[in-house]
Amino acid sequence: MARISPLTVLGVALVGGLWLAERARPLRRQTHSTASRQARNLALGAGTMLVVTAIEMPLLIRLAKGNIRARRGLVQVLPLPRPLQIVLGVAAMDYAFYWWHIATHKVPFLWRFHRVHHIDPDMDMTTALRFHAVDMLVSLPFRVAQVVLSGADVRILMAHRRFFEASVLFHHSNLALPGRWDENLPRLPPTPKMHGVHHSKVWDEMNSNWTSGLSLWDRLHRTLRSQPQERIEIGVADAASLADLSLGNSLTAPFRATPAPLPPGAVSLR
Repeated sequence: MARISPLTVLGVALVGGLWLAERARPLRRQTHSTASRQARNLALGAGTMLVVTAIEMPLLIRLAKGNIRARRGLVQVLPLPRPLQIVLGVAAMDYAFYWWHIATHKVPFLWRFHRVHHIDPDMDMTTALRFHAVDMLVSLPFRVAQVVLSGADVRILMAHRRFFEASVLFHHSNLALPGRWDENLPRLPPTPKMHGVHHSKVWDEMNSNWTSGLSLWDRLHRTLRSQPQERIEIGVADAASLADLSLGNSLTAPFRATPAPLPPGAVSLR
C-alpha cells in the first residue's frame, strides 16, 4: 500500500480548514449561486490540473535537473549557502511571476485566456482553480524561462510551487481576517482583502495588487492599492462577462473576439 506523505496530510488539513473558515467568516456577500459557480470552477480546474500534471511539471522538472548539470541560472552561478539558494530561488521565481501576471492583463492575446479567471462574479477558494487549460499551455514559454533563468533545481521548484499554491488558495478565499491580521499580513503574502481589489470590475483597481506570492513586489513597484470591500464589485466590466460564465462559454471565450470594456457605471446584461 502506498504511503501518504505528511505534507499531503497537512495540505489536505489546511485546505479543509480554509474551506470551513471562509464559510464561518465571509469577507464579501456572494452574489451568485455558490454551488453552480463552484462546480464550473472545479470543472475548469480539473482541465488545468491535467495540463499541469501531464505536460508542465514533467518538463519543468527535467529543466530543473538540467540547471544543476549545466550550472545554469542565477542560483547555480552564485556561491551561496544552501538555505540562501532556496530563498533566492523561490524569490526569483516569484518576482518573475509578478511580471508575467501583469503581462496577462496588458497583452491582448494573453488577456483572452486570463479573462476566464477574472469573470468569476464572486471569489472563494475555487476561484483559484478557475483557469482555462489552454492558458497553461500558453504560459509554458514563460515557465521555461522562469526555471532556466532562476537556476531553480527540483527542490527549489517544488518549494516555490507549494508556496505559490498555498498563497493563491489563501488570497482567493472569501475569508475575513481579524483586523490586526489584515493590517500586518500584507507585508508578507497577499490577503483575501488585498487580492479582492485586483478582481474588481473597476479597471484601475484591477490593474493593481499583482503579486501572487510576496507582496514585497507590489510595494517595491508602488502597485499596492487598498479599497473597502463593500465597495468592490467582483468580475470583469465588459459586455459578455455574464454570458461567458457558463462552462461551455468559458471554454470558447478565448477563441472569440474579446469584448470591449464597458464605460464606468454601465451594467452587463448579457
